[in-house]
Amino acid sequence: MPYAQIPAGEMLTLPGRGETFVTDTPGPHMDAPAILLLHAVGTTGRLSWYPAIGPLSKRFRVVTMDQRWHGRGIKSEEFSLIDCADDAAAVIEVLGLRDPIVGGYSMGSMIAQRVWRQHPWLIEGLVLAATTDRFRNSPWEHGFHSTLGAAMQGLRGVSRSRTLTHAARRTIEALDLSSNDIHEWALNEMRSTSPWAVGQAVAALGRHHTRPWLSQIDVPTAVVVTQHDKVIPPARQYALARRIPGATVHDIPAGHACCVLESEIFVPAFVEAAITVAARKGELRR
Repeated sequence: MPYAQIPAGEMLTLPGRGETFVTDTPGPHMDAPAILLLHAVGTTGRLSWYPAIGPLSKRFRVVTMDQRWHGRGIKSEEFSLIDCADDAAAVIEVLGLRDPIVGGYSMGSMIAQRVWRQHPWLIEGLVLAATTDRFRNSPWEHGFHSTLGAAMQGLRGVSRSRTLTHAARRTIEALDLSSNDIHEWALNEMRSTSPWAVGQAVAALGRHHTRPWLSQIDVPTAVVVTQHDKVIPPARQYALARRIPGATVHDIPAGHACCVLESEIFVPAFVEAAITVAARKGELRR
């Protein structure tokens, strides 16, 4: 049997923006608090979050979405984290989520920061995992992010990648999932985002810079720090947490892909972080 059930989903129309794929898993009762989960670069809402949806649904109504250019997300001429944050806000409004928490992993955590910045009246909490307030902190990072977008232009229209296929296969093997259905599903989720789109998204992440206003965040926030992270150094994650008033820290001995590959470590920490934020909702705005 798979480690976790894959939730069904549907296309949701966001007026004036387009259509995206969402899942909406009910909580234990009608008044359960809602949490909107934003996924990592190169994945989809379900692929990043399916190990966590079941455990979270014991306390929360759990919604995932495909970000634009990812999976069945909105197709547009340009990609920006600002647009992604507006898309997330539109999902909150269309689904009628009342005072939700927004949780994000890696790229999703950076978009979550922008959701608060652009739509602070819509949300009541943040859970940020494997996160940072900016890239390009070194000459290597600056060069990598500034050139990747241009380099990936040659891959426009490519929707299959040996690298992504190999990564998906390793994900399945690491989870020891024996079902052919789950295997094919994960491969298809990986393949649904083109390498060109991933390159553009990574280039956009290179322009991410939220440090100037992190101290203004006025909703309860929890930061899940991935201590073995080789992509976003833990020191940056801890530094971000210190800049957000009252943020709690939930650190785990795991790497950057732990939302799936080390879900047995990640999921309990993320659930604990979400519960902590839910318990503090409204605290900082009194």
